[in-house]
Amino acid sequence: MVYDRYGGPERLRLADVPAPEPGRGEVLVRVAACSVNLSDWEYLTGRPAYARLAGLRRPRAGRRVLGSDVVGQVVRLGEGVAAASDLAVGQRVMADVASRPCGFAELACVPAALCTPVPSGLSDEAAACLPQAGAIAVQGTAGVTAGQRVLLNGAGGGSGTLALQLALAAGAHVTAVDNAGKLDFLAGLGAHEVLDHRAGDFAASGRHWDLVLDMVATRGPRRVAAVVAAGGRYRAVGGPLRVVVPLALAGPFTGGRVGVLAVRTGAAETARVAALAVSGALRPVVEDVLALERVPEALARTGAGAVRGKLVIRPNG
Repeated sequence: MVYDRYGGPERLRLADVPAPEPGRGEVLVRVAACSVNLSDWEYLTGRPAYARLAGLRRPRAGRRVLGSDVVGQVVRLGEGVAAASDLAVGQRVMADVASRPCGFAELACVPAALCTPVPSGLSDEAAACLPQAGAIAVQGTAGVTAGQRVLLNGAGGGSGTLALQLALAAGAHVTAVDNAGKLDFLAGLGAHEVLDHRAGDFAASGRHWDLVLDMVATRGPRRVAAVVAAGGRYRAVGGPLRVVVPLALAGPFTGGRVGVLAVRTGAAETARVAALAVSGALRPVVEDVLALERVPEALARTGAGAVRGKLVIRPNG
């Protein structure tokens, strides 16, 4: 599934392209599953501005395939891979390739350094939900303890549903914020309180939380600082640059209470998240599994915030 210009799902088209050849330090993977992330929607539309790193006016050659949570079987090793890693042909691997998406395709070249073996107890679909969303959830809820008050804004998506599980397991009281269509779903996952973001503004509620994890930030530092309890913190995961940049710069002026979550990525983090899933500490919520030709539909729904948990693409059927 390729796109040649920034825009909506209508820019995507299914095309036959030459099979990729793994370069030095890469492995060729037959893609078994790739989940859909909000970052894919951003790269498609070219918004926010940082989504145009693949090309200022249009995605450049070699960057016209989306999909960044890749799970699949190694079919070929690039130069230097065998000597530098434990990867082997036939092995199931998973990787977060958000810096160079390639997963909405039958075959993908993935940096070997980003790959980690898929644990035997993990399905392809579950594994595909974990690299990006799991890292955000694990790092975003680190340090949460019993009795703390946690608010998750955008709780009904892939990262939010995993963060909800971790916060509940830690014994926190969790307020989940999303659109009205997801409130019953979030209550069913165990949220103590659910709020419709269209019906009210949590930042104007006069209440306080020990952690606010904001999946799509739209409010400035002063507004969010007002709802952070003493000793607590607010962390933004994503949002437009005009909002995220002030939040990133607000740390020294708010005593570290307000900031942006700088998510660590890589094979070690992916392996850590996968181990948590095998143990049962993380349970990816998969709303649907779709064929490659339905990527435009999947991205449209993701961009509209209409997905409960994650959508997964199976490029090879």
